[in-house]
Amino acid sequence: QSENVLGYFVNLERIPNSCSHPPNQISLKDRKIRVNLSMAYYRVNISAYNNAGESPQAIYIVPEFSVTDLPGQIHVKSQGANAVVTWTPEYNPKCFVVDWGTGKEDMHMKIITTATKHFTLDNFQPYKLYKIMVHASDVCHCESFIRHEKTFGLTHFYSVEGVPRTGPTNVTILNITKYSALVKWTEIAVEDRLGFLQGYRISYTDSSRKKSPTVTLNSSITSYHLTGLKEKTTYRVQISGFTNAGEGPMTYSLPFSTPKYGTVEPLYICI
Repeated sequence: QSENVLGYFVNLERIPNSCSHPPNQISLKDRKIRVNLSMAYYRVNISAYNNAGESPQAIYIVPEFSVTDLPGQIHVKSQGANAVVTWTPEYNPKCFVVDWGTGKEDMHMKIITTATKHFTLDNFQPYKLYKIMVHASDVCHCESFIRHEKTFGLTHFYSVEGVPRTGPTNVTILNITKYSALVKWTEIAVEDRLGFLQGYRISYTDSSRKKSPTVTLNSSITSYHLTGLKEKTTYRVQISGFTNAGEGPMTYSLPFSTPKYGTVEPLYICI
């Protein structure tokens, strides 16, 4: 019923928002608006109005921005359940606005209006990945942050790292030949890593239980070509992930057999 619409109301709400007053409502005739935002989370509430009143609101969550070149580098050091944040280059705007949490449903906001070279954040739990964003603003009125804050730096942080709780999933053996095979897998989910994933380890043994040297790969790799295999031999493959805290559990032992001639069909295991 757009022919009956006189205009639109737009509320741009920061997540989280510790300001005491709600954001100002924007009234528009057009069906578009351009706003400059920091990399904080935002919720957009849009309603239409005419002489009879106002419609229900449509709610839109602004997607996360991909990390681009930011002017500052954020450094975080664990201090028990707290974290001390510093940054380079040194920069002293009128205000810092800091967000930290595990996601848009669990974010905290802190406004720092005094000149400082570091600050302390709290509410950290072990084995959880936190996102820390530092925004700068030269306007220190809380309700003005949405329009004036600019993201200075962003980082991710574990107060305490653990070992992965699972191995990778969807392990597949492909292109099996007399002397080689391709192993592929799906990376360990972020919520199962419990720390910064450093890489994977592949272990495989033949039917005589002779173990080949463990292969260590970096975390960006999700496939590996096994070579130097023996023909007409059964092998078993296992993969684990590791963080700075150590190695997680191995995947289930996945068997495959090399043929005497040619190639064989791929094997899959889904966990």
